Amino acid sequence: MGGNKTTEFSHLPLATNRPMECALTGSELLSCAYLNKGSAFTEKERDEFGLTGLLPSNVQSLEEQSKRAYSQFQSRSDNLAKNTFMTSLKEQNEVLYYKLLQDHLKEMFPIIYTPTEGEAISNYSSLFRRPEGVFLNVNEPQKVEQSLSGWGGPEDIDLIVVSDGEQILGIGDQGVGGILISIAKLAIYTLCAGIHPHRTIPVVLDTGTNNEDFLKDDLYLGLKQKRVRGEKYDKLVDTFIKTAKEKYPNAYIHFEDFGLPNARRILDEYTPKIACFNDDVQGTGCVTLAAIYAALKVAKLEMKDIRVLMYGAGTAGTGIADQIADAIAVESDKSREDALKQIWCVDKPGLLLQSMKDDLTPAQHPYARKDEEWKGKKTDSLLEIVKEVKPHILIGTSTKPKSFTEDIVKEMAKNTDRPIIFPLSNPTKLHEADPADLFKWTEGKCLMATGSPFDPVEYKGTKYVVAECNNSTTFPGIGLGAVLSRAKLMSPPLLVAATKALAAQAPALKDPNDGLLPDVINVRDISVKIAAAVIKKAKEEKLTQQEGIPDKDEELEKWIRAQMWDAEYRTLKKVEHHQATREAKGEAGPKGKKSKTQN
Repeated sequence: MGGNKTTEFSHLPLATNRPMECALTGSELLSCAYLNKGSAFTEKERDEFGLTGLLPSNVQSLEEQSKRAYSQFQSRSDNLAKNTFMTSLKEQNEVLYYKLLQDHLKEMFPIIYTPTEGEAISNYSSLFRRPEGVFLNVNEPQKVEQSLSGWGGPEDIDLIVVSDGEQILGIGDQGVGGILISIAKLAIYTLCAGIHPHRTIPVVLDTGTNNEDFLKDDLYLGLKQKRVRGEKYDKLVDTFIKTAKEKYPNAYIHFEDFGLPNARRILDEYTPKIACFNDDVQGTGCVTLAAIYAALKVAKLEMKDIRVLMYGAGTAGTGIADQIADAIAVESDKSREDALKQIWCVDKPGLLLQSMKDDLTPAQHPYARKDEEWKGKKTDSLLEIVKEVKPHILIGTSTKPKSFTEDIVKEMAKNTDRPIIFPLSNPTKLHEADPADLFKWTEGKCLMATGSPFDPVEYKGTKYVVAECNNSTTFPGIGLGAVLSRAKLMSPPLLVAATKALAAQAPALKDPNDGLLPDVINVRDISVKIAAAVIKKAKEEKLTQQEGIPDKDEELEKWIRAQMWDAEYRTLKKVEHHQATREAKGEAGPKGKKSKTQN
């Protein structure tokens, strides 16, 4: 993992190829997740740090520990039990947790994230053992400063993930259980982009819940009241953001799984003020746009000429449309208003029209077409809309299974040589079309990406790889770029640069029958490329605050890699408690406060 790091950047505060200071000894050291090595402590370390007699005699390697942990993982009876095992391992030994994930990435990703994490979140209160992260109560905004103040000094925190738990992973309102999605997202940042796990804070805004099961449940741990809306809600959000930026001015803020009334509104409010990101709005848009960039190269089309039909115009659909509009504007020098004219959005009532006015969300308004353009035409039939628009690209975020019918797909194929079709709804049973059908109906000509993993499809003796629009190939690298450059803002040009960096790694650029996106198995290398693109664009836009960022591409990538955290045991250097940093005293990160609270 860390073998490709150079010593020229060892002086950087985040560099990981030098010894790690440690002021803990004995059982205190064994209970600090990010310093603990368990049976891998060397004989010398056991003597020096007071561990003699506290560990079995055989000193083992990290590889041997990972092998044992994998056997324990496999012995768990179901996916939720495996998820719980992984949580327990992370609380004991962070390096081993991430090493195990890296060794079995494809198998374990669905366990620590969607879909199994959704089950863990919905059972948060009944499975609760130990608190982790920050819980902010909408009824006590005056306590936000106190709640956030104990996580270190201004230089100690790089990333904060915050959720209000209203729209979790397709399972809806999970109230205070939203803390687990913040924790899971941070784990993916570490796993996929080397964000230091003890330099992060997971946060949940507890604003109540509209989930009746929780309101009736004696064991539910959150506020037992209906969700707060309006001014009181906005005050908590604003207080949180202002306090977070005051305490941790370098922290990049990631919004996660906010509900439809708030996700886009909050993002629009704070994007001009702080470096922030919403994965549901922007991450989905970026990864989809990257697949589009790759598809356009294969189809020999230009971004400035495309016609896009979005089927499903909720948070994800409008988020994707926004990223496409930004890309059209950047690539063609068109105004954003003109770029929007190349995108048609369809939702439950049909094609979005200006006469719908108050029935449209703020995110939908820019995509509403003039009614006179569609006078006498059917706006509630996807087939008729396809006939009229003649799209090059058809994207589904509707959660309406099988809605891309044979008639619709064949109609689209009449007007473009390589139809670009992305059925993105999750889970698999909600996909707008089956990949095998799409290849059959287009005689193998369609270019495709899906929202869930699919096996390759064989059609008339040719094998086609189906790319998965997995956000985890995208948002970690964007965050890494923002963290390392100390970006002031996350502006649209930075996201377009990140997207193009991802698209440049598409296997389809070498073989048109291969995937439009790289596989998640290569995600750390992907993240380096994305981070480099974000940093270079941020420098161009004069948004960086970090000094000494290299200009040359090769040097920049070395500089990035030197500061990425790896699942490797570092040599421990003993320091006295009175002169130790918070990190050396085991006080850093989400578990650093060493809460003794159980149950």
